[in-house]
Amino acid sequence: MSFPNVHPRLLIGILILFYTVGTVGLLIPAFRADFLGLSPYNLVLTFAIAVLAYRKMSTSDLVFFAICYCISMLAEWIGTSTGWLFGSYYYGKNLGASIAGVPLVIGLNWWVLTVCSASISKRISSSVVIRSLIGASLMTLLDVLMEPVAIKSDFWHWKDELIPIYNYVCWFALSFLLHFAHSKLTSAASNKVFDVLFLILTLFFSIQLIF
Repeated sequence: MSFPNVHPRLLIGILILFYTVGTVGLLIPAFRADFLGLSPYNLVLTFAIAVLAYRKMSTSDLVFFAICYCISMLAEWIGTSTGWLFGSYYYGKNLGASIAGVPLVIGLNWWVLTVCSASISKRISSSVVIRSLIGASLMTLLDVLMEPVAIKSDFWHWKDELIPIYNYVCWFALSFLLHFAHSKLTSAASNKVFDVLFLILTLFFSIQLIF
């Protein structure tokens, strides 16, 4: 499947502009509620830019996307319904439409985080296992930044607002599984847009956490 040939610098520029505006908007109390309401559209736009960055997705890339989306949505449903995965939590109102209590954009977010961290890990090692460990570690470290921000942004909430260590264990395990599948199913090379996007997301949540 081919997509319009958009120069990587343009895609990176759009991401920087979009997340800069979003960061500023969220830090201004008068605008914060409005910007939080735009969060699902932000995730969809980020997903769209990541797709455009591929330029062309092979059948194996599409298969991985389907697997990643379904597995992550299933894992989140098990988590929110039973607490067996991640812990006792539920989603708030600022991530848009949901199915069975899980926002539809969550599966897109898992895919974006996986391909971005996979792009970085591929620059470090050629070993599937080591790449999967590095990618899972990057995703889990990002989750450490995301969790407190998510709570105050009404993305999701934990029982007594206490983030369990078990959540990070499950995040790492699921991330490792997705990275391993990504390495086995696809032959996608590292991508500068993905590298920058992961850095942007890290800075975005770091700033939200600090301020």
